[in-house]
Amino acid sequence: MSWAILAAMAGVLTLAVLVALHRRAEIRAMARTLERRDVAVEQGAAKAELQHPVIDLSRCLGCGTCVAACPEEGVLEMVHGQAAVVRGARCIGAGACERECPVDAITITMGDTSERRDIPALDPHLEAVGTPGLFLAGEVTAHALIKTAIDHGVAVAAEVATRMNGSAGQDTAVLDLCIVGAGPAGLAASLEAKRHGLSFLTIDQEARPGGTVARYPRRKLVTTQPIEIPLYGKFRQTSYSKEELMELWHGIIDEQQLPIQGNETFERLSRSDDGAFIVHTGTQEIRARHVCLALGRRGAPRRLGIPGEELPKVAYSLLDARSYAGRQVMVIGGGDSAVEAAIALSEQVGTEVALSYRRAAFIRIKAVNERRLQDALSEGRLTLYFETTAVAIDETSVTLQDAAGQRYALPNQDVFIMVGGIAPVDVLEAAGVSFDPSLRAASEAIEEEGTGLVHALATALALTLLALAFAVYHGDYYGLPRFERPAHIKHELLRPGRGLGLWLGIGSITLVAVNLAYLVRRAPAFAAKFAGWPIGSLKAWMTSHIATGILAFLFALLHASMAPRNTVGSHALWALLALLVTGSIGRYLYAWVPRAANGRELEIDEVKFQLSALSGAWDGQHQAFGAEAREKLGELVRTRQWESSFLGRIGAMLTGHRALKSALVELHSSGTKQGLSRDQIDGVLKLTERGYHTALHAAHLEDIRAVLGTWRYAHRWVAALMVVLALLHIGHAIFYGQLIGGRS
Repeated sequence: MSWAILAAMAGVLTLAVLVALHRRAEIRAMARTLERRDVAVEQGAAKAELQHPVIDLSRCLGCGTCVAACPEEGVLEMVHGQAAVVRGARCIGAGACERECPVDAITITMGDTSERRDIPALDPHLEAVGTPGLFLAGEVTAHALIKTAIDHGVAVAAEVATRMNGSAGQDTAVLDLCIVGAGPAGLAASLEAKRHGLSFLTIDQEARPGGTVARYPRRKLVTTQPIEIPLYGKFRQTSYSKEELMELWHGIIDEQQLPIQGNETFERLSRSDDGAFIVHTGTQEIRARHVCLALGRRGAPRRLGIPGEELPKVAYSLLDARSYAGRQVMVIGGGDSAVEAAIALSEQVGTEVALSYRRAAFIRIKAVNERRLQDALSEGRLTLYFETTAVAIDETSVTLQDAAGQRYALPNQDVFIMVGGIAPVDVLEAAGVSFDPSLRAASEAIEEEGTGLVHALATALALTLLALAFAVYHGDYYGLPRFERPAHIKHELLRPGRGLGLWLGIGSITLVAVNLAYLVRRAPAFAAKFAGWPIGSLKAWMTSHIATGILAFLFALLHASMAPRNTVGSHALWALLALLVTGSIGRYLYAWVPRAANGRELEIDEVKFQLSALSGAWDGQHQAFGAEAREKLGELVRTRQWESSFLGRIGAMLTGHRALKSALVELHSSGTKQGLSRDQIDGVLKLTERGYHTALHAAHLEDIRAVLGTWRYAHRWVAALMVVLALLHIGHAIFYGQLIGGRS
């Protein structure tokens, strides 16, 4: 007995140490996540310019699927057991998080575009508001993804085919559709138009199709989602290099013999007397009933407007970095294109690369580019000049001006200006496209929908009532004592080992197998394979997971003839019931506490914002007091919320007031010395005190969440136990059945 006690103590203490270490690591990781979010807020990178995810915390159950599915690192991370937007500026609107969320807790929506005058006004068919028959597709609509561009092109051609109403291709004098632009959207529209038998022509200002992708640097990795295009099918890969993707597209164009004319620059659009469009290019006029403008969004490169910008050494795009080996090169810009160009140039032998950016930090570049940039900097292959602006370019140098107004010239042979492009607004407006914000459909406000508990309970109740009705209908059998049932006429039908009773057991096992397939579906390999397929959506699998769990238990209960005994099969039944209970806790109850904790985090952010706004309204010499208060609040939060243990936070309830009082006294003294009024000081002190107490509440809620979070482990281990017991029950039934059958 002593040995057993000693071994048990060692095992329990080992488990306790491992749990404590895991918990400490989780807390520290969460603190780092919130620090990254604070930095993103300060840099203006917390929100995306256009599409971004919105998380319904009332539904999020903290499975982390959205974080794993997001193609851009750092956009979503876990905070208090729920997903949170950390660096929204990196969001590219891929929608993988929305598709993969099993409980519909994420929605990709447009940001506030009410003042934006570079986004076209389109109806749901991508038709320009006020100009019937004129469609836009792809990047020009302010959506940058290749998959989105392809979807747009397909949708436009399909809509034109519908409007032609069976008369496609009959008028040889007027095309059904003219497509301007042979990028992803234009090519998809061309393929769909051919599939529907439309008469069409695609024109592009470049000699070869490809659009924006054709202008990417050599060997640039082009990330795509699982996509499908007409007359070809699904792409076999989810990512391609520029060269691979161009080769694939050109192969499709040649195979389908698409009517694409290069070196045709779109100039303007007009209408003939019969209502048809006339597409004017530099060499011809094309008549068409419908026009799809897939021009891209970049338009003309944005210029700096500085002396020397017209020199031959200045370029606005980089196609092949190898030709600049051994030269002194300056890259100006802070987006992904500028950073990728600087990195590619820095990898060439003997090339000296300088990167100038007007801000103090990069706010929208991809995480992979940020890491590659840091590697280039640490290896000395690249020099970075933050908070600098190019003010002049000459034959041998570039003059930069820093934030303090000081100027210095850097020796230079080549300059790449990559500060974005000017959207072709004038060209589009002349063609009949409006950019009036009042004509764009307003984004629907996203509100919390709740956990869906009522719907789930109603479904469970309906299934249970059906099972109860079945049991009541056969109450003359199920109501008998077990020893009297063999003589009943329904015994052969309803007994566990024969007839319907046996099939109920087989059905229960089948439902369990389908239920456990949800775990396989959540595996990354299967997630990538099924992405984009309605039948493969994780939401559908999650719904199936819940429904099959309930049905499996009801079938098993009826299989046991409504009278479970002290057998392996009955133990499997009770384990299945425990699985339903723990699953319900996780799905419908667990999110309440994390949601409250995240609400406290938002309140802390609001306090910090109010401190900034309050001090920002003062004159320059007093603004430092607001920064001092934010720093003091941050120190209190780190000490009480993230760096202390569970017992330490319990102690903080008793002794924490002393630390808070000391901090407030220090702030009061500092504010008095700086000459602030009593009202100004009191306002800052109240906000600091509020922020401290909010942080402490968040810490306690996090501790409660950690305790409740054990439901996951209980759910998994009960599931494993249930499977083992079910297999033993099946084995026993088969062996016992064969034994009895052999004897008879």
